[in-house]
Amino acid sequence: MIASPGPGNTLLATAGGRYGLRGSVPFWIGFEAGNASLCAFYGLGLGGTLHEYPQLHAVLKWAGAAYLLYLAWGFFRASATPPGQQAGGRRLGLLDGFVCVILNPKIHSMIIVMFAQFLVPDAGLASQVAQLGMAFVALGLFCHFPWIYGGQIVLGRFTSPRALRIQALVFGSSMLVVAAYVILS
Repeated sequence: MIASPGPGNTLLATAGGRYGLRGSVPFWIGFEAGNASLCAFYGLGLGGTLHEYPQLHAVLKWAGAAYLLYLAWGFFRASATPPGQQAGGRRLGLLDGFVCVILNPKIHSMIIVMFAQFLVPDAGLASQVAQLGMAFVALGLFCHFPWIYGGQIVLGRFTSPRALRIQALVFGSSMLVVAAYVILS
């Protein structure tokens, strides 16, 4: 699931296409820091709170959908930028990567499933959470690099104002579809 398309990987590819590999590093670090934080959060038992209080899941669902709509709006705004003007202006940074993960329901579900599958009840919790969390982040590093690099190689070739508008429309529409899925699921 880490390597499959979704809001996070779409933004990683977009960052790679727009800022290159080096320019995407702050976003990528924030992204992986978010993954590590969620692993700690769920692995140390706080994820059980979501099971006890299902309304918190609804809050996360709506916050995630709102974030996806915000991302779509940013892409659509970039697609409407007149030719010759730089769309977006601000690079995706560390905080953007962190927020992208925290509000991404797909990542929450991956981490919950990981701990449900691999935690051994009789073994020490902290060491297991550390091991599984490090494995998840390491796997993420290897799976997210191709998205960034692929974005740099593929999307970086299409830099005309028209191509950038089309990219922004496609990615914005993708965010709308994912938001609709989150809301309707």
